[in-house]
Amino acid sequence: QLSCLLKMVTLHGVPEDLDSYPKDLLLFLSPSDYAATGSCSQFFINVGKANVDVLPREAPQRQQLLLEALACLKVPGTQINEENAEILGRLVCDLGGEYIRSSGGSLLKDLSRCGSFLPAQEEAIRDVISSGNTTFGPPAAWSAFTLSELSGLIPVLDHSILQQIPK
Repeated sequence: QLSCLLKMVTLHGVPEDLDSYPKDLLLFLSPSDYAATGSCSQFFINVGKANVDVLPREAPQRQQLLLEALACLKVPGTQINEENAEILGRLVCDLGGEYIRSSGGSLLKDLSRCGSFLPAQEEAIRDVISSGNTTFGPPAAWSAFTLSELSGLIPVLDHSILQQIPK
C-alpha cells in the first residue's frame, strides 16, 4: 500500500512538501529521488524515524537503504558515532556485528529499541557489554536506571552478564 501511495504522490515528480508525508513512505524512495527537496542526511533523518519493520529485514530495499545511509554519512570503516547513530535511527537495527563491536557502547541505547537481532548482532552486543568499555560501565556497576535505558537488550544478555548486575 505504501509503495502504491508513493507512486501516486510522486506521479508528477517528488513534491517539495515530502517531509510532511508519513515517514514510512520514504522507505520506498531512493535518496537520489529525494535530492531535489533536501540533503541525503535529511532524508535519512526522516527514514530513521520510519518504521523500518514495514520492510522485512532481508528485503533488498531495506539493505540498500542502510548501504546508502552509510555512504551518505561518509561512515569511515565500521565505526559509527552517536551523531550518525541518531541519524540512522531504526536503521541501526540492521547494522552487522562488526559495526556494533567497532562502535562500542555508542550504539547500545539505539540498539535497545530494536525488536529483534540476528545471532551475530547478539554476540557483538554481549561482547561490547562484557568489555565494560561503554558509557554504562561494566554490568557490575549498573543501576535500575541503566537497566531501564537498555531494557530492549535484556533478552540478549547471557547468564555471565546477568549474574554481574547488582540485585
